[in-house]
Amino acid sequence: MRDVQKRVSASAADFVKRRRDPVVVQTLRSAAAATIAYVVALQLSNEPAPLTAPLTALLVVQVTLYSTITTGVRRVNSVVAGVLVAIGFSALVGLSWWSLGLIILASLVVGRIVRVSEFVPEVAISAMLILGVSRVTSEAWDRVLETLIGAVVGLLFNFLFVPPVWVNTAGESIDGLSRRMRQLLLRIGEGLTGPTPVERAAARLHEARRLDHDISEVDAALCQAEDSLRLNPRVKEGLLHRVVLRTGLDTLEICTVVLRVLARTLTDLAKERTEEPLFPPDVGGELEDLLAHVADAVVSFAVLVTTQVSESAETAESRLAEDLAAAVTSRERLAQLLLEGVQRHPRQWQLHGALLAEIDRILDELDMENRSKRLLEELDRASREQRERHPRVAAVRQWVRRTLSRRRRTS
Repeated sequence: MRDVQKRVSASAADFVKRRRDPVVVQTLRSAAAATIAYVVALQLSNEPAPLTAPLTALLVVQVTLYSTITTGVRRVNSVVAGVLVAIGFSALVGLSWWSLGLIILASLVVGRIVRVSEFVPEVAISAMLILGVSRVTSEAWDRVLETLIGAVVGLLFNFLFVPPVWVNTAGESIDGLSRRMRQLLLRIGEGLTGPTPVERAAARLHEARRLDHDISEVDAALCQAEDSLRLNPRVKEGLLHRVVLRTGLDTLEICTVVLRVLARTLTDLAKERTEEPLFPPDVGGELEDLLAHVADAVVSFAVLVTTQVSESAETAESRLAEDLAAAVTSRERLAQLLLEGVQRHPRQWQLHGALLAEIDRILDELDMENRSKRLLEELDRASREQRERHPRVAAVRQWVRRTLSRRRRTS
């Protein structure tokens, strides 16, 4: 009975996870929007099979509202530009091998001029399809109408059924990255008091290098989350969420780089001490404890970055402060032990200093005061860029705020 319950619970958890998967959401939403666009086009278009409308809706409906709007605008621009190029060429020349090459060249140039990004080939495709029909004008405007239908249906679909906010997905990616970093730090700390084969130290170094791939995957998830926050009516503080997650990932990315350098330092030390332990028992034990504290601090930092509820954020901040304090205390003890050891046996003293410097860099990146300063700097920079990019919108917002503040003072 318990096995059955476990299997049912696992199936339910897997179903919920799949429902939240961006690929599943994108597939279902695109299929629904394309079907609706085809039904609408059948009623408004003269074509017996207006497949351009569902094709446009299929391309327009994206996993976020922001990307849907930007894709829809570029898609419509590309089709209209291609149709206008075809109408202009049809009035001058017919369809031949040289006119086809000329219209493709002109369409690609026009696509670059109107800045339709990935839809530049669509300008040439639209122009070729229109130039190849006998009734150029009617066919051209039917294609424009179907494109508009598909784009409008796609936009309305995403406005009525607002796409999910993918902040939780990005948060899970950041949390997963921090836990992989934690496991690597713990493995690096194993066996420091005994002879360490160079192969094992090199394996830890390669594992640290593979974290770069994890960073790129987390960055892709974060970009998707940032797009889902833009122009989303369900989000009130989109800029704050974006900056918090982005600065958190930047910090973890720096820590992965330093972690790779730390693994390289220990690998170099293992090459020099093939027949003896890397460190004496007291130094190796203290270094293992320090790496464990740093590993816990990395996870606590990720939890703090991805936590949105204020009470949970306070708990995560307290936990991070405790982990950092324990790490700093352990670091001071380790520094004293390393100094005493170098004074007795000065071999590879520079590697000991590098080891401390790398741990200091990680602790400095995770420090809450430094993070607060970096967060404020990024918020100021993002706000300044928004004002410079949209000065009129910024002026209207400032006027509204002043008006509301005056009314509060008088009331």
